[in-house]
Amino acid sequence: MDSDDPLLLDRQLCFALAATSRSVVGLYKDHLDPLGLTHPQYLVMLALWERDPRSVKEIAAELRLESATLSPLLKRLETAGYLRRARSEGNERQLDVTLTAAGRALRERARAVPVAVAGRLGLPLAELEALKDELMRLLHRIDSLHQSEYAIG
Repeated sequence: MDSDDPLLLDRQLCFALAATSRSVVGLYKDHLDPLGLTHPQYLVMLALWERDPRSVKEIAAELRLESATLSPLLKRLETAGYLRRARSEGNERQLDVTLTAAGRALRERARAVPVAVAGRLGLPLAELEALKDELMRLLHRIDSLHQSEYAIG
């Protein structure tokens, strides 16, 4: 095969991102299992540990999830006793999510997760931060493209 072929799998950004994402999420699994969390549940908890309470809409937007995907995650976390969902007092159509005492306490146990994952990767923290920053730059660029498309349409 021609190494300049634009359709080689190894030349695809989408493949590199998808394969890397699955592998990195796999590294998290060993550290999240003892906490009783899946990776998507961990992301929800991170969002709530950052700011609590939050509306379902805010969490969905930040995590870039559809509400149909987020709702079962929230239900399982509520069943586990980590959060409560309730209609907003100011807006009956809005569903607010609030951490419970158990959800706040879980944060302390979860503090070791990012450090452990970084340690398993064996890369300097500065290199991992730079990589994360580049990925976030790409994500913001994609967000800008989508916003431009909506503005035109």
